[in-house]
Amino acid sequence: MFITEFAVAYRNLEIGNRDAVRIITVNRPDKLNALNRETLNELTLAFSQAAQDDAVRAIVLTGAGEKAFVAGADISEMNGYTPIQAQSFSRTGQRLMSSIERLGKPVIARIQGFALGGGMELAMACHLRIASEKAKFGQPEINLGLIPGFGGTQRLLRLAGRGAALELCLTGGTITAQRAYELGVVTRVVAPEALDDTVNALADQLAAAAPLAAASILDTVLQGGETSIDQGLEFETQAFALAFATDDMKEGTTAFLEKRKAVFKGQ
Repeated sequence: MFITEFAVAYRNLEIGNRDAVRIITVNRPDKLNALNRETLNELTLAFSQAAQDDAVRAIVLTGAGEKAFVAGADISEMNGYTPIQAQSFSRTGQRLMSSIERLGKPVIARIQGFALGGGMELAMACHLRIASEKAKFGQPEINLGLIPGFGGTQRLLRLAGRGAALELCLTGGTITAQRAYELGVVTRVVAPEALDDTVNALADQLAAAAPLAAASILDTVLQGGETSIDQGLEFETQAFALAFATDDMKEGTTAFLEKRKAVFKGQ
């Protein structure tokens, strides 16, 4: 895999490009990639830059090292927080998670190890989650006398249902990647040696897809899915109709009729 260096310097992230795929790596392996406030701010900036870069069609988010995707929030930093500081920290994390979810470009979480607490919340904010068989998931905040603060109660509820959300949040236990898949939290589970090839192939497929259609699908599923079925269907109809005004639609349908591969330009 060829990765080019990204121009902006980060203390806690590594940023690179592989063709039209942006790779964002949380790089705090000595802390199991735990999320402190600085890392949250850097991730917010990195995703904003990816959103604004027309050359980027898909994003892969992962963590450095083999042990952890992101093992949680940085407890050493949180330990001294006042309630007001904790509120600000929670809102910073929630804004990041929402910005990822609403980015308008597909984001894949590559999960090779622990995705606990804030790490599980970060993974759930991504659109697709590919996990190694060695990955572990959990919301252990109750063991610290806390609750999830970066959207864990809400996204886990929506992905896995009330029973699973309550069990994971109330017990603070960890689950395997296979169990996470069964609950709908993980998109795919693969052998550790197949993780990179699987993620790269999926990212390449998404990067080659029609970007305006992809953005509409994300918007329709995520936003329309929070409304009534009738409102969601109307949302879909309007997005479907709008696609007919794009060059990508003309290119896609023409390529199909001409039996060739479509080349989408996002116009």
